[in-house]
Amino acid sequence: MEENKILKAEDYFEPACPFCVDHHKSEPPVRSVPTDRILSKLDEYLGKDNYSAAERHLLYWLDEAKNGRDSRGMLLLNNELMGLYRKLGQKEKSLACAETALEIVEKLSISDNPGAATTFLNSATVYKAFGMAEKSIPLFEKAYTIYKNNLDENDERFGGLYNNMALAYVDLKEFAKADELYRKALSVMKNVDGGEPEQAITLLNMANAAEAEHGLEDAEPIITEYLEEAMELLDRSISETDGNYAFVCSKCSSVFGYYGYFFYQNELERRAKRIYERT
Repeated sequence: MEENKILKAEDYFEPACPFCVDHHKSEPPVRSVPTDRILSKLDEYLGKDNYSAAERHLLYWLDEAKNGRDSRGMLLLNNELMGLYRKLGQKEKSLACAETALEIVEKLSISDNPGAATTFLNSATVYKAFGMAEKSIPLFEKAYTIYKNNLDENDERFGGLYNNMALAYVDLKEFAKADELYRKALSVMKNVDGGEPEQAITLLNMANAAEAEHGLEDAEPIITEYLEEAMELLDRSISETDGNYAFVCSKCSSVFGYYGYFFYQNELERRAKRIYERT
């Protein structure tokens, strides 16, 4: 046997008659992208606050999924990209990924599948983030129906759903609905191990909602209560290595600054910086 033999196409493809109709109709098999490896590397980039590398990584694998006709891979990558672009404030790109993901769900006929709930929730969050709260509500409701039919009521995914749906209702000035959802989110996340950072985010959202409903002066006592409770939760769950904790600190810091808690704003920014520099 020759060493280092180079394989040619005829070595691994079955011969086919060029005049056979089926031969011309056949398509190559789907080549699935390595989703676990993609998400692991994505977490690494996000843990270092390296959004440009994260984007390049996702776009590369999106092209691979397209070339391999891997619809489920394309769905996952569009979900990740819409979230990334939302964080970066890139409206058109985020909306385009959301629309594409929703089209793929429809094409795959999986709109009642738990996996589709992720797309509905992510797309709804994108619409809300870019001023289309009314358009987001039906998608939040679709996600809720799927979760209700497939998940335990204390599953942490309900926490994220309730929190994001409440934000949309605040934009629509339906404050009673928003408050009910925020409290449901807190109830769920209190039963989740490591759920303190997400509880803190919800409390800060509740502070913003109180201001929107009552005005800053009238809402000051309840805002102070929410802020101090959020501080306690963030201090209790402090981490020196968790990328998600760093992201939460970055996200929360500006809210504390807005309400005049400048020392704590700077402290949260320092915590986030230390984590990003170490990971």
